[in-house]
Amino acid sequence: MSAVLKIDRSWLSVMALAVGAFIFNTTEYIPIALLSGIGTTFDMPPTQVGVMITVYAWIVALLSLPLMLLTKNFERRKLLLVLFALFAAGHVLSFFAWNFNILLASRALIALAHAVFWSITAALVIRVAPKGKGNQALGLLSTGTVMAMVAGIPLGRIIGQYFSWQASFLLIGLCAAAVMLVLAKNLPLLPSVNSGSLASLPLLVRRKNLMLLYAFTVFVITAHFTVYSYIEPFVLQEGGFGPDQVTLVLGFYGLAGFAASYLFGKWFAKFPRRFLVGATAVIVAVTLLLLPAAASAWVVYALCFIWGIAISVVSLAMIAKVLDFASDATDVATSIYSGLYNVGIGGGALLGHYVTLWFGLDAVGFAGALLAASAAVLAWQIVRRNDFLAADKA
Repeated sequence: MSAVLKIDRSWLSVMALAVGAFIFNTTEYIPIALLSGIGTTFDMPPTQVGVMITVYAWIVALLSLPLMLLTKNFERRKLLLVLFALFAAGHVLSFFAWNFNILLASRALIALAHAVFWSITAALVIRVAPKGKGNQALGLLSTGTVMAMVAGIPLGRIIGQYFSWQASFLLIGLCAAAVMLVLAKNLPLLPSVNSGSLASLPLLVRRKNLMLLYAFTVFVITAHFTVYSYIEPFVLQEGGFGPDQVTLVLGFYGLAGFAASYLFGKWFAKFPRRFLVGATAVIVAVTLLLLPAAASAWVVYALCFIWGIAISVVSLAMIAKVLDFASDATDVATSIYSGLYNVGIGGGALLGHYVTLWFGLDAVGFAGALLAASAAVLAWQIVRRNDFLAADKA
């Protein structure tokens, strides 16, 4: 009976971390669905409000590794509870934000928690899972991130549309508090192990496969968020979509995550090279076609669904290869990856802002496609290496 209870508690912890992944990813991307509403509140154009995406992402980018190293010896259960408390407090402040600078400050607070959470969670969820169920636990964590796109962002937009954008942030904070209580009750003590240290950095830098993968991460994520950060104002202004159609665009994009998870789980191990290069090529094509397709809602829905599959497959492939190439220093390697991923998010949002300022909103797709083409060249170089299929410890 005690063994069954122990396994049940293990899965409860895994599920709570998966829900945590859902919440953390939802809050990072939710401004994309709320730019117009936030802009109306503070009398700002949506493209200017987009700077909050950049601020959040670059805080995560700059502080992921330093904060991971600072907390590398902390017992993980206590660390997670502190992170969720900080995260929830930041959302309460977002709810009460009386000007845009206060909103930015609240987002900075949340970003600090985000930086540490994603540095430790991929390795942690495997540890808390029942013995021999690490892959399934990692799959659940991935499902949590996918669900942020499927349900979190569209739901956040609906709440923002019918109530207020502040209500969307408050609901995320309340969910975080609930997850914190579940973890407090079910998570065992988890001493820090295999987190790595500054001494790991020279070893990781010498791994060319890992360095190329990091460079690819920056290019492909910057390309993606140059376009995706402004998808709401893009379809409103360039496509003439109604508010409900915008929600459908976000929903189709999010639903693609389920298809991506299935395709990745079934075929990536057999065809990793084709998956990485092919999915990147799809991102090039979709972003290039977005403006010509804007006149037809159903074509945009289809493109966003395909686009969502491609970027989800790329993201899953990247984290899988990071863990492969750096299995001896997972926390350091994943914190660097998380930081660079957020360099791409922030850089894409900022680049998209300037593209709209200099060339107009209709040009973001072409700018994204140009960067994605550069990422495709890098992907081809990565998969051609012999060490793509075997971690290079040299």
